[in-house]
Amino acid sequence: MRGTHPEEDPLSAGTGTPTRQPVGAESLVAAVQERLTAFFETRREIVEPLGPVVVEAVRVLEQFVLRGGKRTRPAFAWTGWLGAGRDPEDPEADAVLVACAALELVQAAALIHDDIIDSSRTRRGFPTVHVEYEQRHIGERWIGDALHYGESISILIGDLALAWADDMTREAGLPPAALARFGPVWAAMRTEVLGGQMLDIHGEAGGDESVEAALRINRYKTAAYTIERPLHLGAALADADAELIAAYREFGTDIGIAFQLRDDLLGVFGDPAVTGKPSGDDLREGKRTVLIAEALRRADATDPAAAALIRDNLGTDVSPELVAELRTILTDLGAVDAVEQRISSLTDQALTALDASTATADAKRRLRAMALAATARSY
Repeated sequence: MRGTHPEEDPLSAGTGTPTRQPVGAESLVAAVQERLTAFFETRREIVEPLGPVVVEAVRVLEQFVLRGGKRTRPAFAWTGWLGAGRDPEDPEADAVLVACAALELVQAAALIHDDIIDSSRTRRGFPTVHVEYEQRHIGERWIGDALHYGESISILIGDLALAWADDMTREAGLPPAALARFGPVWAAMRTEVLGGQMLDIHGEAGGDESVEAALRINRYKTAAYTIERPLHLGAALADADAELIAAYREFGTDIGIAFQLRDDLLGVFGDPAVTGKPSGDDLREGKRTVLIAEALRRADATDPAAAALIRDNLGTDVSPELVAELRTILTDLGAVDAVEQRISSLTDQALTALDASTATADAKRRLRAMALAATARSY
């Protein structure tokens, strides 16, 4: 999800469709990039008559999408398709890859909106989209409130990304039968990620500090659309049997939650050079993560002063010194170890389900490596 700006402005590049190369595991990121770039080219005819404001907004969206990094969601969807016995040389492969690449537009919509909701100022080491537009408003001395303008434009850019994700899948060239199998899973995934975001917002407003509530948010806000549903989408496109779909979903749910738990730890302990966000940003944003829930549960029982310190400062502009103190408290309470143990347990469960599945041997190898990379300790 992290990367750098492309050196060439995508909307000022040539208008020819990029050459599409056969796809193997090593070239997947480049292949997804090609499909996304080609899709944005197809939107020119629709966008340009709307004028420079909309053209510029699309340029911002395209830069945001194309500077993504690992292409995790398309990778899981593509591997799910391959794991059901399909082949990169299959006549349907290019259409499948386009549909897989469309997951990056869903991801873009989620991130742009999430940054507004969390009042995040940076993403991948750059200003968030709403901050970029806020700064433009200030620089041009436009009328009205700059913050409101930035957030309003960014909401619409995120909406556009989500709408275009649907367009990209519909125009991918999938056979009607494959598209019919794909559609219900795609619809469920979109509902789950938006519902998970609602649960997250409500959890913060309602002050639900339970581990169970945090895990439920992880299940729907992250796990479902990051790993579980992408694998399910790949399997549906391949017309996989119910047994493999169930195994994929079990694997994807467990690894998806473990992935989010790792991200929660990085949100407090991560290196800004790796995360692209200021150190301790999750504490400032007041996120009710499993890590915080575990810490509060333990502190309420053994250290009320520590519990009060966490609650009083969560969601405030904590100083670097206080971030360091809170990190020590979270560690001393055993909350960090508890989350690490949960990650290990979920990863083991997921790999057991994968090993017992009917996925191809090569897909099992790839998915194991992807799971371990997604959940590895890196702070």
